Amino acid sequence: MKPSDVAIYVERGAADVGVAGKDILLEYAPDVYELLDLNVGKCRMAVAAKKGFRDNTERTLRVATKFTGIARSYYAGLGRDIDIIHLNGSIEIAPILGLSDVIVDIVETGKTLLENDLEPQETIVPISARLIANKAAFRFKSAQIEALRDRLRAQVPV
Repeated sequence: MKPSDVAIYVERGAADVGVAGKDILLEYAPDVYELLDLNVGKCRMAVAAKKGFRDNTERTLRVATKFTGIARSYYAGLGRDIDIIHLNGSIEIAPILGLSDVIVDIVETGKTLLENDLEPQETIVPISARLIANKAAFRFKSAQIEALRDRLRAQVPV
């Protein structure tokens, strides 16, 4: 199962609980309860650009990303006019080829960015795996789901 599908299975009741990345929860906003930050799979959603890039706020910023919802929300909060270029892979080459000014993507170590002569500009949000629950299941099975959450919480790395 694709990681992005887990939240859909939980939201639609095919699964009572699941584990999904915060990126998926922010991007798709499934109607689920987020019960616990599992503190694993840690990375960050970041804006990156070619080294030396300076944003010219007088023109529309071209943003390449697979996370269009997160990018829109982030730049709307800044009051910045953007043009979203939705890509599904090899996002790092968009600025190199002149397709975009910046990218919004998940960054773990930053190695891939550096290999493509890009550098992180800003962190949008930290990302990690989260325990999620279907809302109806939580209502009817709250004791079991809370017990699972509590057992997991005891194992969560600090």
